[in-house]
Amino acid sequence: MHTTIEPSILYLGTPVVLISTRNEDGTTNVAPMSSTWFLGWGCMIGLNSGSQTTLNLLREKECVLNLPSVDQAYAPDRLARLTGRNPLTPDKVAMGYRYEKDKLGAAGLTATPSDLVKAPRVTECPIQLEAIVQASHPFGGFEPARAFGENTSDTPLVLAVELKIVRVHAEESLLVTGKKNHIDPDKWKPLLMSFAQYYGLAPGRIFPSKLAEIPEEQYRPYEDMAKLPTA
Repeated sequence: MHTTIEPSILYLGTPVVLISTRNEDGTTNVAPMSSTWFLGWGCMIGLNSGSQTTLNLLREKECVLNLPSVDQAYAPDRLARLTGRNPLTPDKVAMGYRYEKDKLGAAGLTATPSDLVKAPRVTECPIQLEAIVQASHPFGGFEPARAFGENTSDTPLVLAVELKIVRVHAEESLLVTGKKNHIDPDKWKPLLMSFAQYYGLAPGRIFPSKLAEIPEEQYRPYEDMAKLPTA
């Protein structure tokens, strides 16, 4: 039997991401987030428009999406109520955040230079995605607290930011044996968030997938459709 409910959030389960960006002075800001989804080499993320991450992202037009595994759950938790913006926005004050300039240090993380963007990667994360901004859009304007226009309330606007992934770094231990470009889903253990709690995947595959019968290479985007492999 189903019942009608009105939860305050629809946080039904998404991967945790540590997003690294460059501050105006060239230092690194890193922040946890989980409002994200991927399609091909594109990614859409949702951010509080008043955060330091958003300010950096819109100014620099680039970032790195660092994906922790279940083994790095400590990192987003240490960062969860820290902000790189000073002074704090009213909503962060109300939720008990505090300013921290060295967020990498506070989380026990280290930086590795990226190849194609200036923002560094988080060394400890098994998967690191260098990305550039394609577009940004106000999001959630149908909710009064997120209405479009000038932000004059204590609840900042939310932005949806479209990213293009330009380089993927993965720990070699995560790859399918004998294949250079394929991450083995049986080896990759992403950290997930559901209703603000941390979770991992259940051990092993739970049901055979017909989609997985399609060779993964056939999902690769091809500029020349004539090069598209045939069945």
